[in-house]
Amino acid sequence: MPSAARLYPRHSRNFKPLAGVRITTLAVNLPGPAAAARLHALGAEVLKIEPPGGDPMAQMFPALYRAMHKGIRVQTLDLKSAQGQAALHTQLQRSDLLFTAFRPAALKRLGLDKRSLAARHAQLSVVCVVGYPGAQSHRPGHDLTFQAEAGLIDTAHLPSTLLADMMGAMLLVEAAMGALLQARVQGKGVLLDVALSDAAGFAAVPRALGMTAPGSLLGGALPEYGVYPCADGLAAIAALEPHFRQALFHVAQGGSHRLVARWCKAHSAAQLMALAQQHDLPLWAWAT
Repeated sequence: MPSAARLYPRHSRNFKPLAGVRITTLAVNLPGPAAAARLHALGAEVLKIEPPGGDPMAQMFPALYRAMHKGIRVQTLDLKSAQGQAALHTQLQRSDLLFTAFRPAALKRLGLDKRSLAARHAQLSVVCVVGYPGAQSHRPGHDLTFQAEAGLIDTAHLPSTLLADMMGAMLLVEAAMGALLQARVQGKGVLLDVALSDAAGFAAVPRALGMTAPGSLLGGALPEYGVYPCADGLAAIAALEPHFRQALFHVAQGGSHRLVARWCKAHSAAQLMALAQQHDLPLWAWAT
């Protein structure tokens, strides 16, 4: 896992573009907290309100929870109680943006549907994380099903990362920034939805257009772009540009799949990494 610092954008210490912006989030699990973490890194003041049972992510994977909540203030409220509702609306009165991750029916039961929020907090922009857009927003789903529907899973193996959730977090940041800018111009809050199925679909565009299909340009047709076994692990090579390709074929003593594969197999991961540095190659090798 990358260090926590690498999860967030890096800016000059004195540059915080969202300084003074106040964000409240009710979103548990991964996309909402990941987006809130990035917005906090840009200077926003973030308060996360969790239910009495806490965020499931804290129980399932504490390390990820900690990474996504550095600098985030957390408050526990029971939004099914009058006291919890009162505390929430006091907070929303002084907030610029709210994240939610409930399905529409649950939001309505809590009095947090868009119409109710707009009537009560005209200044508040709201970005809702949903599974599917529009009339399908009530449908359940998780990262795994969104990836499968987008065509990103074609084996019985689980995906190596939560692509839809993390891409969804980036779309949430984009929506939040746009909503804050629009609200500043028009003088009232903006209401937006971000669908995780759309996030998976966006990530799948190169595959959907055939760019990474088996035997295609980035699907194995090019010897300079692929994953090869090495002496003690694997090597990923992406020498697409002409100068990289020329350097690879020079050091591998040939430009065919067979010769590149033989070159990789003859070296350890550490040796390949050293050669990559020596010859300025876009290559990453690792022992398995």
